[in-house]
Amino acid sequence: MGIANAKVSLKNPRKPELNPIESDALADSGAVHLCIPDHIKIQLELDEIDKKEVTLADGSRKLVSYVGPIEIRFKNRVGFAGALVMGDQVLLGAIPMEDMDLVIIPKTRTIDVNPSSPNIATSIAK
Repeated sequence: MGIANAKVSLKNPRKPELNPIESDALADSGAVHLCIPDHIKIQLELDEIDKKEVTLADGSRKLVSYVGPIEIRFKNRVGFAGALVMGDQVLLGAIPMEDMDLVIIPKTRTIDVNPSSPNIATSIAK
């Protein structure tokens, strides 16, 4: 597991007339989902799809909005995900990182495209 930082672009693919939001994201391979603060949900005019109960680091549980879809861009990668609306910064969890074939570089505490597949995201589908 690891924690790193990345600059990502977030966009509502259902509303292409809205400008994307550039955001510094905390990337955490121990987290599962994409999480966004409420102000990003409002700016991107994202619709609530459902609610999810999440377990926080301290063991407590919280009911939060699940919104989407969100288009995520990082360097030459693009992915789509739903997001939990919580916290005060963007959190990039394992699902969107795997989808875009991103890896954490522990030495620099950053994320980057997978060096084994620098030109196009790869995935396993078997």
